[in-house]
Amino acid sequence: MPGGSYSALSGMRMRLEELDRLAADLANVNTVGYKTERSSTYASDRDSFALMLESAVDVSMGSKKIDFSPGLIAATGRDMDVAIDGPGFFAIETENGVRYTRNGSFARRADGTLTTSLGDPVLGDGGTTITLPQGPVKIAEDGTITAGNAIVGRLEIVEFRAESDLVRESGAVFKALTGAEPETAQNMKLVSGSIEQSNVSVVDRMARLTELSRNFEALNKGVNTLTTELDGRAISELARR
Repeated sequence: MPGGSYSALSGMRMRLEELDRLAADLANVNTVGYKTERSSTYASDRDSFALMLESAVDVSMGSKKIDFSPGLIAATGRDMDVAIDGPGFFAIETENGVRYTRNGSFARRADGTLTTSLGDPVLGDGGTTITLPQGPVKIAEDGTITAGNAIVGRLEIVEFRAESDLVRESGAVFKALTGAEPETAQNMKLVSGSIEQSNVSVVDRMARLTELSRNFEALNKGVNTLTTELDGRAISELARR
């Protein structure tokens, strides 16, 4: 196979991976607190032995980076919906340990425990769960939760020194890497009765999807040309001789 075919095939493989990532973004465009990802590519040179066999340079998918830029804050009017305006994450207790999210669409379990929409308890100061009485509650800008005139808890809002300290576990839920320690979030406020929407731009993602599809088709055509038309022409020319 001509060396150029390997380069084209590696480019097609990379674009298929990128298409999968775009599909995930589009599938989560309505997921509260979801963050898109950005990726890069790099030239993947072959080792010296492979170079003697095939003259080509592959292209590979580079590292991925979660885009933590804020989404739009939309009012819902629900007293247990809250959005973070500024840096920070809500801490939640899952079956796999403490995780972090920007999804502030909370609920009240039958026993009064404040949970995420998936049923995971939301943590307050000191890593404790928060129990709510029946009736309306109010969440202040600093995370203090009151029911009537009584304070029933305060949301724990944390941040990390580097965005790379977090990796996506699923949807809008993130896991801290080993050794990454959360700190109390600064320069933020909570907006009660609101949620932070996904930061995925449908227009941007659809434009990128169109670009990738066209690139894939062009590479596919190139591979067909190299492996069929050129090889066929070479065989035909040799046969005449």
